[in-house]
Amino acid sequence: MKRPARILVLTGTRAEYGLLHPLLVRLAANPAFDLRLLATGTHLSPQHGMTVREIEADGFRVDERAEILISADSESGVAKSMGLAVILFTEAFVRQAPEALVLLGDRFEVLAAAVAASALRIPIVHLEGGHLTTGAIDDAMRHAVTKLAHLHFTGAEVYARRLRQMGEAPDRVHAVGSPGLDNILTVERWPRERLAADIDFAFRSPCVMATFHPATLEQGLTPGEQVDTLLDALDALPEVSVLFTMPNADAGGREVGERILAFAAAHADRCRVVTSLGRVRYVSALALVDAVVGNSSSGLIEAPSFGIGTVNIGTRQDGRLRAASIVDCPLDSAEIVTAIRRVLTPEFREGPARAGNPFGDGHAAERIIAILEATDFARLLEKRFIDQ
Repeated sequence: MKRPARILVLTGTRAEYGLLHPLLVRLAANPAFDLRLLATGTHLSPQHGMTVREIEADGFRVDERAEILISADSESGVAKSMGLAVILFTEAFVRQAPEALVLLGDRFEVLAAAVAASALRIPIVHLEGGHLTTGAIDDAMRHAVTKLAHLHFTGAEVYARRLRQMGEAPDRVHAVGSPGLDNILTVERWPRERLAADIDFAFRSPCVMATFHPATLEQGLTPGEQVDTLLDALDALPEVSVLFTMPNADAGGREVGERILAFAAAHADRCRVVTSLGRVRYVSALALVDAVVGNSSSGLIEAPSFGIGTVNIGTRQDGRLRAASIVDCPLDSAEIVTAIRRVLTPEFREGPARAGNPFGDGHAAERIIAILEATDFARLLEKRFIDQ
């Protein structure tokens, strides 16, 4: 009997774990695979909610933990974390000896893992390549991982086409949809009363979910000044209640988080900050809010499936596909106010917000599993650049 293929999946943030969850469930249940998990990044950070506990609460065994975060809230801190990550990931990969490593997205720890796996000749399966986010350094990291990876699953055909432009073999590039949409079909959502009591937030309408990360390539404004444009806009909308989630562990993230916490404390009657909602509470909250505001990829990828508008601020998500429900605006408080008011109108909710989602139908994980079952991982390392 053939031995199950050992598949090591790396997860470094709450958001990325939520995207990976549908695939993890199918890998764990499939006898063709021996699932191993490596938790790193903010999962192991008390400041970010120690979300490794959420992974374990979902019934998964965490086989490896790698504490890579340097306390400095700066670009040099991120660079040093990447160096530490390469060392710790190398040690974990040697211990686990996987047939393949699964990575999702574009964060610095993902690139570090790809570098370590390449040196060890471990085939890399990459999810969500091909996006463009020209307002963040993640763009370069994502494309670098693409060139190090051996098998690709993208969120849309336009992204698959971009990978083929980058020299990836067409038979190794598969447009399956974004796995984050699978959660919308499979998660058993909490009712309003349960979620409201759990996070101590009333969801009084109009209500928005706000997530703001430092835009690492935004010119002219510090991360604190960037988020201040959003906070000033929310200050000018006293009728709007706000559920904040906290930023990633990017350079400037601590400064952004401190300003959000101060604003919420000054507006405690209508604002609530949750460090990490987790997968189930996040999907449940998206079903209850009237709009999403900020610069998170979730506002572009998941939110359109809920029939709500997204106010996308600044350049961080420049280049991604956009549903009709996305309203882009610059880092300008007056324009953010106008955009929020627009997406909250009944006309917008009944028109553009109902136009559908370009990132798939919620069945990405089953498509990925079917392809992995037919993959000879040992042959993946034979990779050639394909001229177009």
